[in-house]
Amino acid sequence: MNETVTALVADDEEAPREQLLLALQTAWPELRILARAVNGADAWDAWLEHEPQVCFLDVRMPGLSGIEVAQRIAGRAHVVFVTAHGDHALDAFNTGAVDYVLKPVDGARLAQAVRRVRARLMANANQAPPDLARLLQQLGVQARRPAPLEVIQAGVGREVRLIRVEEVLYFESDTRYTRVVHADGDALIRTPLKELLTQLDPERFWQIHRSVVVNQRCIASALRIDEGSMVITLRGRDERLPVSRHFQGLFRAQ
Repeated sequence: MNETVTALVADDEEAPREQLLLALQTAWPELRILARAVNGADAWDAWLEHEPQVCFLDVRMPGLSGIEVAQRIAGRAHVVFVTAHGDHALDAFNTGAVDYVLKPVDGARLAQAVRRVRARLMANANQAPPDLARLLQQLGVQARRPAPLEVIQAGVGREVRLIRVEEVLYFESDTRYTRVVHADGDALIRTPLKELLTQLDPERFWQIHRSVVVNQRCIASALRIDEGSMVITLRGRDERLPVSRHFQGLFRAQ
């Protein structure tokens, strides 16, 4: 391929991450690494920012696992899982739909994975990558998540206010803080939005923009402004919240 291919590398352990980066310099010297992430939340945030074509994801990371990040990417990039655990489910990835490399990374095995990804990139130049979420579902691979967050503690002056998560309308990233908007007002918390995402129930709270997560039960409508722009309205509210193109697929007429 003549076109430069871009990539993301995510691993919460420094030594394996650096070993993989070094091995990639040999196996794929033309590859351009756009981002390095040390956990799943950072990996997802980096993918939204840079949109790399290939992601090398550690399977077990704090916050979001590599599998959860792959499910969020949902066929918009080619994923190679990097894991220290060669359990039977990962054997199915050897079919070529999704690849994986065991730790410690073997140069020959990584080179094989690189050849598969490059072949897929060339073959699917005008097509989307395979739908990882669907494949993982077929393989019966599910991420184990802790119980969703139920209460948020927010400081308002000298008061510590307890806000039930189910009453939150939406979360919005605000520079160093996250704005928590609820029916009775709003509050600022120090927890970054990308960290909150790992604690919220994904069935109830939808990310619609890199900086906005909304309670889907509060959505009244989605309005397409033009081919690339969309906003949503909330029941009983005047705000129009932006929906980035990554998430516009959430709003399709049935």
